[in-house]
Amino acid sequence: MNDPVADALVRIKNGYQVGKATVVIRFSKLILKLAKLLEKEGYLSGVEQKNHEIIVTLKYHSRVSVLTDIKRVSKPSLRVYEGVKDLPRVLNGLGIAIISTPKGLMTDKEARKLKVGGEVLALVW
Repeated sequence: MNDPVADALVRIKNGYQVGKATVVIRFSKLILKLAKLLEKEGYLSGVEQKNHEIIVTLKYHSRVSVLTDIKRVSKPSLRVYEGVKDLPRVLNGLGIAIISTPKGLMTDKEARKLKVGGEVLALVW
């Protein structure tokens, strides 16, 4: 597998589309931090690590998924880096952009607040 981050995002997206309660993802530190960030932002209900797997509990509101779509931006074949002034705004602030910065993984709003740019991993809305 060339891109484990894209695989994790696609598994979460597909789990929402099918209506599953939980999704199992392969473990890596980056994917665990990404899942915790999505949980903190309210897109996931729970994240727990067991052995070499991450179990993600999906969140629904009246049987409608909280997460509409996830789009992977930076890929292994084409890395996308943006400065603090050029960070994307997702649906005029209704969604989030996940940014990998020297200060760790954070949303575009936090990166603007800390005045730091980085690699744009994904857009979530």
